[in-house]
Amino acid sequence: MRIIFGLVLVIGVALAGFAVHMTRGYLSTYQAELDREKAMRANVVQTTDIYVAVKPLSYGDPLLPNMVKKIRWPNDAMPKGAFLTEEALFPEGPDVPRRVLRNIEPMEPLLAVKLTAPGEDAGVASRLAKGMRAFAIRVDVASGVSGFLHPGDRVDVYWTGRLPDSGRDVTKLIQTSIPLVAVDQISNSDPQTTNIARTVTVEATPTQVATLATAQSTGRLSLALVGRNDDTVIDSVEVDKNTLLGIEEQVYTAAPKAKVCTVRTRKGGEIIVMNIPCTE
Repeated sequence: MRIIFGLVLVIGVALAGFAVHMTRGYLSTYQAELDREKAMRANVVQTTDIYVAVKPLSYGDPLLPNMVKKIRWPNDAMPKGAFLTEEALFPEGPDVPRRVLRNIEPMEPLLAVKLTAPGEDAGVASRLAKGMRAFAIRVDVASGVSGFLHPGDRVDVYWTGRLPDSGRDVTKLIQTSIPLVAVDQISNSDPQTTNIARTVTVEATPTQVATLATAQSTGRLSLALVGRNDDTVIDSVEVDKNTLLGIEEQVYTAAPKAKVCTVRTRKGGEIIVMNIPCTE
């Protein structure tokens, strides 16, 4: 009987040890899986739903609900001005749509800078900032950068004319980095063709408009295209023919006249003038 009891005790202890071993193994595996899941969650990219286009949109197209959809977008790469809700995109309902200001490709986020306000036309006036004015400048193939100007570009404006005080013919920089809002009658910033413009329309303050109007009526204006990422601050620039050819203007000063000393004497009714050395 004691032998049976001892055998049962040994078997029981062995089974208990085996159960403890199996439990430890299960807990270790569960903990490893739990740690791996936590690590995967930590690496998951946080996203937010935003609206994108579902079809190509061209300048001036009305934006309707069937042209957009929501997708998940990484929070770390969220573009400024993205629309997160239908109320923000269509605040006055689908009957008062926004208009497209720039060509938009499928799955491209819809941004405030690419759309007009609800019910607003996609004309030049919709692109002017508060307090700014649109001013047209006459150009040709030379002064208009050979047709490479597009709405949204920035240009420097040079004036060529004759200075009234000195009569010199000069070329002078009068405005820098002025944005273009239209080329001829085209305000689309993504044109498909390149044309030689006859006029360009710039966005300027009222003071700049007055400066450009005076310059255009008294001389000839030329434009220089500014690079997209160029933020260089340019000082005043003025070049005349002498500067261009490297000619130094010489100033001639008249030599002082020599002092003459004389003595007058009278002989009868005649006055005789004689030169003498000056004592001073």
